[in-house]
Amino acid sequence: MTQTLLVELLTEELPPKALAKLGDAFANGILNGLKSRDFVEADAVATAYATPRRLAVTVTRVRATSPDKSIREKVLPVAVALDKEGNPAAPLAKKLAALGFPDLKVSDLERASDGKAESFFYTYTAPGSTLQNGLQTVLEETLGKLPIPKLMSYQRPDGSTVQFVRPAHKLIALHGADIVPVSALGLSADRTTLGHRFLSQGELSIADAESYAATLQEKGKTIPSVSARKERIRDELLAKAGGDKVLMPESLVDEVTALVEWPVVYECRFEDTFLSVPQECLILTMQTNQKYFALTDAAGKLRSRFLIVSNLETSDPQHIIGGNERVVRPRLSDAKFFFEQDKKKKLADRLPGLANVVYHNKLGTQGQRTERVKTLAGRIAAMLQADVALAERGALLAKADLLTDMVGEFPELQGIMGTYYARHDGEPDEVALAASEHYQPRFAGDALPSTMTGTVVALADKLETLVGIWGIGLQPTGDKDPFALRRHALGVLRMLVEKRLPLSLNTLLQDAAQLFAGNANFKDPTAEVAAFMLDRLRGLLRERGYAQNEIEAVVAQNPDRLDNIVERLDAVKAFAALPEAESLAAANKRITNILKKTDGANKGVQQGLLKEVAEEGLYSAMTQLKPQVDAAFAKGDFSGTLKSLAQLRNNVDAFFNDVMVMAEDEQLRNNRLALLSDLHGMMNQVADISKLAA
Repeated sequence: MTQTLLVELLTEELPPKALAKLGDAFANGILNGLKSRDFVEADAVATAYATPRRLAVTVTRVRATSPDKSIREKVLPVAVALDKEGNPAAPLAKKLAALGFPDLKVSDLERASDGKAESFFYTYTAPGSTLQNGLQTVLEETLGKLPIPKLMSYQRPDGSTVQFVRPAHKLIALHGADIVPVSALGLSADRTTLGHRFLSQGELSIADAESYAATLQEKGKTIPSVSARKERIRDELLAKAGGDKVLMPESLVDEVTALVEWPVVYECRFEDTFLSVPQECLILTMQTNQKYFALTDAAGKLRSRFLIVSNLETSDPQHIIGGNERVVRPRLSDAKFFFEQDKKKKLADRLPGLANVVYHNKLGTQGQRTERVKTLAGRIAAMLQADVALAERGALLAKADLLTDMVGEFPELQGIMGTYYARHDGEPDEVALAASEHYQPRFAGDALPSTMTGTVVALADKLETLVGIWGIGLQPTGDKDPFALRRHALGVLRMLVEKRLPLSLNTLLQDAAQLFAGNANFKDPTAEVAAFMLDRLRGLLRERGYAQNEIEAVVAQNPDRLDNIVERLDAVKAFAALPEAESLAAANKRITNILKKTDGANKGVQQGLLKEVAEEGLYSAMTQLKPQVDAAFAKGDFSGTLKSLAQLRNNVDAFFNDVMVMAEDEQLRNNRLALLSDLHGMMNQVADISKLAA
């Protein structure tokens, strides 16, 4: 017979940012430990609970005793167990005693091969273990493996010292309605717990495991489920927001969920005068320092009212509302003060200060870095026939806001504040926007810069970082990438691909490497970075739904420009769907392998040396088709280029059926290799279609 098991550990307030992980680890540890000891049915369900003061789990279909097990134990190899006369030797008696079967005879043992030698085996039935014994071990193992950020030492009333994430006060272990007498952290299991510190009816007695959550919620004013509390918070925030939009980043919702047991949302306000401060500053200070939820109107403009999630339900919440309004006011005043003070000094006047900010001890200061990015931005702008002066000015001012009071207080606002201050200084709008846009894209799926100047500065900034950091030997290794070089590489690739920028990737990397000329710490990593970026490109294209062989057909050619890579991939996809594709891809692969074995010199096809009908037919078909292929390729019609090659299928098949390429006659052999080399060139202008072969 099975019943639901409840295990709860009541503690002092747990670290909110670690609560969800602790709750999941506690639940999974108990479940998996019981499973491994055969205490639960296969379809058992575990439900994790975690509040600021407790970790708990219920597991359905738990047995009071694990089943008896049939165990086949290897005893000893026969050669060791028996002496030369075939009688039991001393090692056998010793081994049987150690196993707990001293009275067994040789006739009681099974004689069989263990895969290497003939051995004795004994099969017996081991009785099941009690849930008390099993749970005691599982509980100790689970508590020892919890992802605790920092252990805390404390003394129990009996004077013993215990280490845990926070002091523990109560332990519940119920199998159905029965207490399982286990212990942990100096506590003995019981059926009592505590609910909300102020709203609960007092000490709560849990009748049985199934009624745990309901009892806590009804009598203890505590919602034990993390997901249920989070859902309640979201629902109440949306209800209180009315027609406004509530800003609730997932990280903030998670943290607030871990701070309350009985969430109640109240509306608060601040003075409208604070709205003169950039709203990003106000939003960040409310979210970061106070865990408040800001509201905006439909257009995204900040409102002077905000929402708080309290852990206290009351019919008269004015003291709670007033207290939070008083607390937030100094924070907003600080933001306003920083903003007003920062505006008194222009961004351009802060530039000399960047010489005092270390970027990296092997790469110099932020001032030196700014000059490098400015130089590269100017070159990229010239390549794109964009405004070089705007690009250089944007790059020059992009990092100046690092020296402002606001960014010093809130590093997350770097770039955003630069845009506000540059506009205040009267800088061109593209220059101002470059201060924030040069960080884009910040993460996967983030928007790209909206302006040409922002795009140019973003490319320059990311390339300088990528090449510079790599060049001093700090390239990504395994899962470690402290300078986010993978993210920088993907940012560059996305801009080149999605904005269709007609830029040479190798030229960009070489220009970036030239910025570090004369730096003894720097070793040019252009080739390595180029290969790294092509690998990132493969991943980017896989995310967009292209097949691996389609991607390889294009990327294996080490494309230097990425503005037309989407068209190339689409052309490859369309070509692969043609009935002729498989045969031509296989032929192309064969040609590639043949040409690899030769010196690669192509002295041109001499028509007079074409002896076989099949090679004359192929040459004639290629000659007629080449103008059509070249014209399609020249105008960027990659799909047309590849599809036109389908006309060669019969001629190519006939050539390989009827013609001996590696003829003994050197002239004939070289002429046929030249013909294949020309064919290879025609077939692989858009992509290496041999990669489509199975």
